[in-house]
Amino acid sequence: MTKKEQEFQTFVLDWYEKCGRHDLPWRQTHDPYCVLVSELMLQQTQVVRVIPKYEAFIKKYPTAKKLSAASLGDVLRMWQGLGYNRRAKFLLQCAQEITESHKGIFPESYDELLKLPGIGPYTAAAICAFAYNQPVELVETNVRQVYIHHFFKRAEEVADVQILEKVRHTLPANQSRQWYAALMDYGTQLKSLHGNNTRKVKGYTKQSKFKGSNREVRAAIVRALAKLSLTKAELVKELKHFDQVKIQPQLESLIQDKMVLFQNDRYHLP
Repeated sequence: MTKKEQEFQTFVLDWYEKCGRHDLPWRQTHDPYCVLVSELMLQQTQVVRVIPKYEAFIKKYPTAKKLSAASLGDVLRMWQGLGYNRRAKFLLQCAQEITESHKGIFPESYDELLKLPGIGPYTAAAICAFAYNQPVELVETNVRQVYIHHFFKRAEEVADVQILEKVRHTLPANQSRQWYAALMDYGTQLKSLHGNNTRKVKGYTKQSKFKGSNREVRAAIVRALAKLSLTKAELVKELKHFDQVKIQPQLESLIQDKMVLFQNDRYHLP
């Protein structure tokens, strides 16, 4: 480790001790199930919106086994307000897989976690770090923010492999859980102070607008059906402020994804 890397490591850990969000509910547990719930909820969703949703969700479904017995419709209802409803479906599928094939016990290896429904490379690494304190290397938007600010400030394009190399060099021994929590909190502060410097990341693509998108229509359909089942005419009336041309294709897409059912001339959640 270089002197600059050592100083960086010390600075980040000291900053976290003084300024970190130590009271976040998912930081009070090492349970891999709770870590999974928090990680899926936090994807592209602000922390302030996630906190009450996470607490309510864990209260109703405190274990993977408890969640595995729920209907997708009930899980989608609990998920309202978070967006990206497919995450709720993946979470339910993962809980069912854990309960049915793993006797309710989460795997502890990165490779085995990757085999679970809805768990990609980042989420698998996050579980390894936050639940098991394993020395894994991970990168996400706030981690990028920190490393670009400290090591690549003048660079035009930064590849994730470059960032991961710095992560590997600076990861403190036996402190993965604390380190990544520190990076995520510090990265959030840097973004608020200096703007989003992750635009420097090679291959960066700006998130598409939600307003007027198919995602917005899908979310509105699920939100409407979370209240009660509706006929086609009732649903169209409920969605009168949306582009009517988009409603039928998104309904069909949701039915294909098995997130909406059509029975007895009515649409409803599973």
